[in-house]
Amino acid sequence: MATIAIDQLPSIVGRSFTSDWVIVDQAMIDAFAAATGDHQFIHVDPVAAARTPFGGTVAHGFLTLSLMPMLMERTDMPRPEGIRMGVNYGCNSLRFITPVRAGSRVRGHFTPRSIVEKRPGQYQQTTEFTVEIEGAEKPALVAEWIGQFFA
Repeated sequence: MATIAIDQLPSIVGRSFTSDWVIVDQAMIDAFAAATGDHQFIHVDPVAAARTPFGGTVAHGFLTLSLMPMLMERTDMPRPEGIRMGVNYGCNSLRFITPVRAGSRVRGHFTPRSIVEKRPGQYQQTTEFTVEIEGAEKPALVAEWIGQFFA
């Protein structure tokens, strides 16, 4: 994983980084349903879900969203040196555009839009985030994600 000095972070603003592909399979969907208690049939019952317009089970929107950190780790975006910790701060916007069918491959596209030092040693990064579904015309989701990290 490449690193970058904190004072060089502005150099990645506006650059796009793409992750490796990840398979969202039924086992992942079932594990998410168990963790969240969301057992709606469109996620966990392949027979019933096959009778819907989706034609089969689909991932929870929040499962797709929760892939952000993993997908970001699978990019070549440089990480700031000397960071003690990072935290999710939320999203300015989030839209679930296309359902992710069980068995689909997805990947993330990340474009940092701003990096601001909020106070000494505390930085806030706003990143445009899109999840692409292999072979789909439209993305699974688009978001403006905010993270903070501490040096």
